[in-house]
Amino acid sequence: MDPLGPPDSFPPGRKFRVLAEVLRRQVADGQWPVGGRLPTEPRLAAEHGVGVNTVRRAVGLLVAEGVVERRQGSGTYVVRRPRPASAGRRLVGVLVPSTSYYYPRVIEGIERTLTAAGTGVVLASSDYRCDREDAQLRSLLGSGVAGLVLVPNLHLVADAQRHVDALRDLPVPYVLAERRPPAPAPDDPTTYVTTHHAGGVHAAVRHLVGLGHTRIGYLGRVRTGTAQPITAGFAAAAAALGVTPVPEAVVCRESWTAGQIGEFARACRTHRVSAVFCHGDRDAATLLAHARRLGMRAPGDLAVITYDDEVAELGDPPLTAVAPPKEQVGATAAELLLRRIDGGAGVPVQRVELQPRLIVRASCGGADRRAAAAS
Repeated sequence: MDPLGPPDSFPPGRKFRVLAEVLRRQVADGQWPVGGRLPTEPRLAAEHGVGVNTVRRAVGLLVAEGVVERRQGSGTYVVRRPRPASAGRRLVGVLVPSTSYYYPRVIEGIERTLTAAGTGVVLASSDYRCDREDAQLRSLLGSGVAGLVLVPNLHLVADAQRHVDALRDLPVPYVLAERRPPAPAPDDPTTYVTTHHAGGVHAAVRHLVGLGHTRIGYLGRVRTGTAQPITAGFAAAAAALGVTPVPEAVVCRESWTAGQIGEFARACRTHRVSAVFCHGDRDAATLLAHARRLGMRAPGDLAVITYDDEVAELGDPPLTAVAPPKEQVGATAAELLLRRIDGGAGVPVQRVELQPRLIVRASCGGADRRAAAAS
């Protein structure tokens, strides 16, 4: 998914604990040796996309464990390597691309399932870097984990299927979460759990068509973990549901500036586009702001549906959103991994797709139009 996101996008009550585990692993890996000083709290906050208070609470946990100590006027220093938080228990490694957007809720589902099974979690993040992914994977294996839940950076490598195939050499069982082999052989042995992204997009476009929209735009992304299925899903849904093609309003970029979104809004007005599906809450909110400046009312002149539902309900107006079942993806991946660990080679390969939900809010006008039709 898109690594960009608002500060403090960890689940409430969990974010500082997730960050503490990340910092704990970095100390254990020697990123900051005994006697070394941690970066400042503002720097850690910027690196991990959280607030300074979240960093302060996370570091406080490490202080309480005796891993680091704060020295007045000097900084925070490592005083010993951390002991495994789950010493004496079976451990599972979890490698995600980010701990500050989308994946905190996936992590929460994994942790809940593994904790209930008496299994400890060792968390690592690749920060959307392939070299770091390899290093973190080696570190997790060195920690003695019994299995792995992996979210590899398939969208960043030249040959994604080869990357997946190479995982077969891992010495422990593994399950992919929110990733699947892109070009698998019929006997591909990869167990995975993903959101059916294209299904969520189809539900969104169907909803807009049901509200009377036929000229629907798409503000998309490239080079994210879900860009390909979401973009392909929009094209397939538009063709199947009779949406009028408007090439000027179907645009994908690696990243969107506010100015570029403003140009997109003008194109929608010029080409009489009445609804837009956006890949990402923040881009959708920015689009609505630009539309208002152009005199376009939402949802009267421009209805918007977004994909992710990270902060969609905070929009003005609140954004209708496709909501991936993030916690359920994590929980299901953990369940499948435990079966593979306990059952060995005899456990069948499983491929699970979970359908996202469409949450209707004010930005598409669905509730208002339904009410009007019923009156």
